[in-house]
Order: sequence, then C-alpha cells, then structure tokens
Amino acid sequence: MITFLIAIALLIGGYFTYGLFVERVFAVKRQRRTPAHALRDDIDYLPMKTPRNALIQLLNIAGVGPIFGPILGALYGPVAFLWIVIGCIFAGAVHDYLTGMISIRNHGAHLPQLAGKFLGKSMKHIVNGFAILLLLLVGTVFVTSPAALLANMSSFNMTLIILAIFAYYLVATLLPIDKVIGRIYPYFGALLLFSALGIGIALIVTGAPIPELSLANMHPEGAPIFPLLFLTISCGALSGFHATQTPIISRTTENEDNGRRIFYGMMIAEGIIAMIWAAAAMSLFNGSQGLNEVLASGGPAAVVSAVATQMLGAIGGTLAVLGVIVLPITSGDTAFRSARMIIADYLKIGQKQFSSRLWIAIPLFVASYGLTHIDFTLLWRYFSWANQTTAVIALWVGTMYLVLAKKPHWITSIPAVFMTMATFTYLAYAPIGFGLPLNVSYVVAALGTLIAIALFMKRVRRLSRATFAVDEPEVPDGAFGMIKRAISPQS
Repeated sequence: MITFLIAIALLIGGYFTYGLFVERVFAVKRQRRTPAHALRDDIDYLPMKTPRNALIQLLNIAGVGPIFGPILGALYGPVAFLWIVIGCIFAGAVHDYLTGMISIRNHGAHLPQLAGKFLGKSMKHIVNGFAILLLLLVGTVFVTSPAALLANMSSFNMTLIILAIFAYYLVATLLPIDKVIGRIYPYFGALLLFSALGIGIALIVTGAPIPELSLANMHPEGAPIFPLLFLTISCGALSGFHATQTPIISRTTENEDNGRRIFYGMMIAEGIIAMIWAAAAMSLFNGSQGLNEVLASGGPAAVVSAVATQMLGAIGGTLAVLGVIVLPITSGDTAFRSARMIIADYLKIGQKQFSSRLWIAIPLFVASYGLTHIDFTLLWRYFSWANQTTAVIALWVGTMYLVLAKKPHWITSIPAVFMTMATFTYLAYAPIGFGLPLNVSYVVAALGTLIAIALFMKRVRRLSRATFAVDEPEVPDGAFGMIKRAISPQS
C-alpha cells in the first residue's frame, strides 16, 4: 500500500515540478495566436475553454489503454509501478506536451506533417502509413472491447452493439468537434472519474493487499520485463496513440499557456488511472498466477468486471464498468476523427464541406469493421508495436525541434533512445516480429538504435546548415489555405 500511495504522490508532484520545467524549456508565448483563432473554420479549428479541452484530451488519450494495459502489465508484479511513474512523468507526459505544443506552433499539424518537416520527406509518408494503421487498430480495439463489456452486462447481440458504436463513431467523426464531442464528454468524464477514483478509494479504505515495490519478475510464464513490459503498458506511461490525438486539441486550444494543463496534466491523470488498475489487478486475485487464470478465462474485461463488483458492489460496480466502457468509446470516436483529418491533410482536401469528410470516413469504417472479426489478443499485440513505434517517432520529432531551437534536448532524446531500443527488441523477439532469441534480439536492437541515432545526427547537420524555422509564422485570420504551404515538409 505504501508503494501505491507514494507512486500517486510522485505522479501529482511530477506535474508541478518536472511539468513546469518542461514548459519553461519549451518557452510558451502567451501573446502568440493559436490555430484555433488564426485558422478558425468551426469544424476542426475553433477555440474552446481549457476545462473542456482538458477533459476531451483525457478522454481522447485514455481508451482502455490505461486499464487493459496495466492489468496485463500487473502480471510482472510491482515493477510495473516503476514504469508507470517514471514513464509517465519523464516520457509520456513530455511526449504529449511537446507533440501538442509543436503542433500549435505549426498550425495544428498532425504527426505525419511534423515528421516530414523535422525528419525528412520520406518520414512523412512512413508516419502517415503508421498513423493510419495505428488509428484503425485503435478504433477497432475500442469498438470490440466496450462491445464485449456491454454484451456481458446485457442480452443484446454483440454484432448489434458493434454496429451501434460504429454509428456513433460516424456521427462524431463527421460533425464539428463542439457539436457532439464537446457536448457529451462532460457526462462521460463523470463516469470515468467515478470509475477510477471509486476503485482507488476502495482499495485504500478496504486495505487491499497491494504489494510493495520489488524488481523481481513475477510473470507466471517468465516473459521478459524488457522489452515486453514497456510495450504492454503504453497508455498510462508512454503511448504513440496520444501523438495522433493531441493535434485535435491543438486546433481548439485558446492560448499556449493552457498547454501544460491540457497535454502534460491529462497524461499525469491517465498515469493515476493506470496505477489504480494495476494495483487492483495485483492485489485482488491472489498474485500473478490467479490474475493469469482470470485473464485466460475472460481477458482484461473479466478482470474489470470482477474488480468493479468486488470493490464497489453490484450497483457501484455496474456504474464503474460503464465508466470503463466510456473510455474506449471516447477514444475510438477521436481515433477515426484523427484518421480523417490526417488523410485530409495528406491529400490536401479541405474539410469545410460535409461530403469531403464523408468520403474519407466511410472507407475507414468499412476497413475497421472487417478488423473486428480478428482475435482481440492478436490485435492488441500489433497495436502495442505500432503504438510504441509511433511514440518513438514523435519523441525524435520533439528532439529535433529542441536541438534546432537550441534548447535542452535530453528531455526527449533520452526517452527516444530508450524506447527505440525497446521497440526494436520487441520487433526482433516477439512472435509477431522475427521471433529471434532474446540475446540476439538485444544485439539486433542495439545496432538498429545506433543506426537510428546516426540518421538523426545526419538530419541535424543538414538542417543546421540550412535556414530552418522550427515554428511556422502566424497567419491571418481564416487563411486556411496557407496551412498546406506552411506545414509542407522541407527537404
């Protein structure tokens, strides 16, 4: 219990200390107009108040990631607590903050445009493919997981539930952000907070046997902590999916001064949610072996239902499960919205006309529905790899920005190097990758990481010799067309 309480305190303290330091490194400009004002189109670009932006950002990035991931990560034992705290404060929240703020400085650009500008033209196309793949996987996972929970709670047919969720996603993807997402998220947020805080308080009040810190690997199947833990627990520590979501809110942020609360702060909130669910999973099933048996019989959804009912009773547990159902739905809708925006930016298609949004969105939903027939655990493995690969790219984008701006780049370069190594190791070792022996995977990953660093340094030297502006200039109000020229990648 002491480890759990200290971890929560460290996460909160990280926002007020390291978060403030990161904000000062970036150096916000309070008087600089944000894209919400300069490029307002009342569809994707429009100013909204900070509390609403913060709540939308939290619900966007949360999904089932900070619940299902920590539940699976709890199999490794209390070492998972370390990754959630250290990863969230020094990697995930920094990743989210810089992605959001660099996007604001570049007219609300999405990650593919930022990667093209800072890492080279070829990276724009690579990252565009990765981002669309990731968002399709996220959207699909965040259809099937809440549908499974709803099916367990009711007598409704699973297919009908999936189609109903898709119908909501289509509406939320196509309509202006303030018409659906901006209006209903406060209600969804109340369920989210009840779910997480209710279980967290219940763990403390009942004196749940939350294990104290240990570096021992308690995974019942002996799965290696590195790299698997660092890809199993992504949301709640570090998640590339967030890099696809922050530009949604960078286009509705009223002032740069709001960025720490919206981007860094909401990642800390997600870390707290992850801590609560990891602690519950570790303490309520008689250790890793018992947890593994529940996962084998019903997956993470079964763990969620058991924890909620045991901690909060039948009625409270039902409300808590509803809160968990809300999380993936509120990330799935923005996953498809983000995919639609990324494709529109890539193809330079204006989104003012409803028909322009519709013909981009429909193929995405058709592809996602096809993916719903694939096994969830297989989808999650591919999601984990694509997710952290995207996070690595976003961290290198942030590092390039800071290097060229002559600011302390170690706040992103250290986590970028670490996660590059972890992701390459996973790709070499995992069955969905090359299935190499672990020791060989370490060597392959080390070589891959060194090559990535060398390519990055080559890009630094090239841009340092050129006239390169890390921040795009402000544009006149309503000059939407200029965004295409402003964020086009420089060779």
